[in-house]
Amino acid sequence: MSDIFREVEEDVRRERLERFWRRYGVWVAGGVALILAGVGGWVYWQHHQAQERLRLSEAFAAAQRITDPKQAAGAFAEIAKEASGGYALLARMSQANALYATGQLKAAVDMYREIGNADKGEIGNAARLRAAWIIAATASRKELEDLLAPLNRDGSAWQPMAREVLAFSDYRGAKIKSSADSFRAISEDARAPESLRNRARAMALFLENGAGADVGTVPETPAAAPPPLPGAAQPLTQPAPAQ
Repeated sequence: MSDIFREVEEDVRRERLERFWRRYGVWVAGGVALILAGVGGWVYWQHHQAQERLRLSEAFAAAQRITDPKQAAGAFAEIAKEASGGYALLARMSQANALYATGQLKAAVDMYREIGNADKGEIGNAARLRAAWIIAATASRKELEDLLAPLNRDGSAWQPMAREVLAFSDYRGAKIKSSADSFRAISEDARAPESLRNRARAMALFLENGAGADVGTVPETPAAAPPPLPGAAQPLTQPAPAQ
């Protein structure tokens, strides 16, 4: 009897399954096809992205080998147009470096500022610092403070480097005491790289020992007579008396 019940149960299941496939089979097959297409598309996209990253990496390396800054700037500009994310930022940073090397200081500073505004990470910080050094000799201290504000905050590893620019600005503005104190503080800042601490210590000593102070004027000395022009007649001299 149990065999009969089992056969009946299997027939019922088979009949239900056939009804299900007749009603929903097309939809199930379509769903499976969509899933397979989605997986295939994702795999293709991943492969395409990997190939694109490889191509950009090779183009970036080739641009770095260009020795002519003008040509290098053009090559990095093309990479920046095609790339996105980190590669785009690095390409624009390298383009700004190349512009600076060609003497296009304003264009370089403008691009550094754009990068600093677009990126709040390390690349943006480096761009702000480079722009600040380019204009340090001509910009007001307020302009430098505004540019370096994201770096010159407590807890920032970039703060000692930002303060070096501001200390130099004080020195340029004849604020010798303030500049010396700032350089001295940088030289004692454990966060600063050793090369920066050594440089700041040297500047502090330089300023503390009177550099930049008004020492008065140097007395004028009589100007020496200019040498005679070639071929000009020589002045007559009285011959020495005969002994």
